[in-house]
Amino acid sequence: MAMAFLSQLNLQEILQTLSVLQWMPVYVFLGAIPIILIPYFLVFTKFWMVSVLALAWLAYDWNTHSQGGRRSAWVRNWTIWKYFQNYFPIKLVKTHDLSPRHNYIIASHPHGVLPYGTFINFATETTGFARIFPGITPYVATLEGIFWIPIVREYVMSMGVCPVSELALKYLLTQKGSGNAVVIMVGGGAEALLCHPGATTVLLKQRKGFVKVALETGAYLVPSYSFGQNEVHNQETFPEGTWKRFFQKALQDTLKKLLRLSVCTFHGRGLTRGSWGFLPFNHPITTVVGEPLPIPRIKKPNEETVDKYHALYINALQKLFDEHKVQYGLSETQELTVI
Repeated sequence: MAMAFLSQLNLQEILQTLSVLQWMPVYVFLGAIPIILIPYFLVFTKFWMVSVLALAWLAYDWNTHSQGGRRSAWVRNWTIWKYFQNYFPIKLVKTHDLSPRHNYIIASHPHGVLPYGTFINFATETTGFARIFPGITPYVATLEGIFWIPIVREYVMSMGVCPVSELALKYLLTQKGSGNAVVIMVGGGAEALLCHPGATTVLLKQRKGFVKVALETGAYLVPSYSFGQNEVHNQETFPEGTWKRFFQKALQDTLKKLLRLSVCTFHGRGLTRGSWGFLPFNHPITTVVGEPLPIPRIKKPNEETVDKYHALYINALQKLFDEHKVQYGLSETQELTVI
């Protein structure tokens, strides 16, 4: 059986598949509270010293992940990320320069079932971010819970990943000089439920926190859209009134209430092309980074000001989408839906 499997793949395909396989558990499972607590349950076993040392280091080093972390050019340039990129493949496209004299919030859309394009383009150097945007240091913002896990915390910090907390965002945008770009997946996990092949819907209409942070720090807002990110997984939403839909909704509601996780029922390809499984389909993902929107620095912006720049941002995102949709596989009539 093993020989039959290997005969269907060449070495490049095997390495590409393994590169994606090693990453998916980190993103899918490590946001769950029970997983986060596992290392500390060791305190009740003969390995209690491991938990004590982990907690001591976490307490000593607690502020690091909210102050830029410990980036590693070596990790960001690992060869494994090149195989990851080529699996789809993934590409980064610049439409305008980003001046190192400013700081930026790059809003990333859509989230996708899993944000493959956002990760590869901004958390690694595989697609050449440093070459394409010289003088700009990217930070990918994600759930803070992942920074409570020993070893994993060091792993994600080495790639320039930071918490999507007000404390961390404001530190990066006001305390580390200029030339910093924080990448925020504005729709979050809730938007993943909207991401299926053919969909171009973003959860943005009531998501205004990133605009407020931009105003408070004077960071320019930059729209970005990853074409193809919704195409790499199929989602199953069972018909209303069926027992499958009842259990699906019950599971989603329970996990959202207990763990603050938005869980979608998805599938893709298996270990070989054409088979069924949970790996993403081999479909191109192209992240297009748009024109920066200048934002004034206002210590305490009022609601009217936030709404004004939020509307300007939505217009900028829609313009970016319309200018590139045909080039990257969508029809001329396809529209970006903002909800």
